[in-house]
Amino acid sequence: MRTIDLYIIKKFLGTFFLTLVLLIFIVIVFDISEKIDDFLKFNAPIRAIIFNYYLNFVPYFINLFSYLLTFIAVIFFTSRMASNSEIIAILSSGISFKRFLFPYVVSAVVLGLLSFFLANFIIPYTNRSMFAFEKRYLKDPKEFNNQNIHRQISPGTFIYLENFNTHTRSGWKFTLEQFKERKLVYKLKAERLEWDSIKGSWVIGNYFIRRINGMDESITKGTKIDTILPFKPDDFTEDIEEVKIMNYYTLRKHIKDKELRGDPDVIKYKVKKYERIAFPFATIILTLIGVSVSSRKVRGGIGFHLGFGLALTFLYILFMQVFTVFATFGNLPPLIAVWIPNIIFGVIAFVLIWKAPK
Repeated sequence: MRTIDLYIIKKFLGTFFLTLVLLIFIVIVFDISEKIDDFLKFNAPIRAIIFNYYLNFVPYFINLFSYLLTFIAVIFFTSRMASNSEIIAILSSGISFKRFLFPYVVSAVVLGLLSFFLANFIIPYTNRSMFAFEKRYLKDPKEFNNQNIHRQISPGTFIYLENFNTHTRSGWKFTLEQFKERKLVYKLKAERLEWDSIKGSWVIGNYFIRRINGMDESITKGTKIDTILPFKPDDFTEDIEEVKIMNYYTLRKHIKDKELRGDPDVIKYKVKKYERIAFPFATIILTLIGVSVSSRKVRGGIGFHLGFGLALTFLYILFMQVFTVFATFGNLPPLIAVWIPNIIFGVIAFVLIWKAPK
């Protein structure tokens, strides 16, 4: 690694973290002005606001805007180098444009790995404290999907609930069916299902049990029975923010559980899983585009480069949102939907790099 490499890396990372710190302070100020009434209303302690909320908010913010800030940092300091004729001097010394890209790629890989580590291991941990603070002092992020519940709770075992009240932890019109080799072998129907928190079991009222063994069949009826079933009341409570507190391994296990139960919203969890891998690569792709666009000295200077770079960035964000919607509500596979923007902009980066030396 040459002196010029260290010079560019320091410029790159220094501009990135300086922009990040300034933006974090600005966002926190605006966020405080928006939430100050809630803080006062619920008597949130200053210590909790600082350490439980905003301190844990910083990693989430860094990862959320990392690729955007990376692109802005590259555009900004590379344009200044071009305006000061530093790039011309570097290339005139015999260094090829591809070799000139080396420190940019190294810095982008470092930031990409940081983004991957934050998204999959650090942020899920810090989000727990932040969401606990929000639930106590700001809002309850839980969403209750408690009507017409269809689930597969284990291979070949399905349940149905017409209605489930998450506050009383009780449900109505409950059905449990077990299949073996695609044939019904057990069926339980009950008018009411209630959770006994002391015993950790379910109380079933007005039940009807049908057991089938080939040509033999038995029927059992009763008014009340205590039993243990492979699910709990929390399984009927959908937390729309729960994916943000799942680390790399927990998210994958949760997806498998949802696939087993046949939950239709498993798609959005798959999208989040692939986004955590795709976004770090976006940092590298946008870095290459930024260098290619801003390394040429133009009349508009930094302003032209920043304007063009921001337009490309927002176009990337638009593509990401559009294809995410296609994956969530359409038939587009989540893996393809998440990677299409990277593929498109990867091609753009390749073309720009190919044309930049000319």
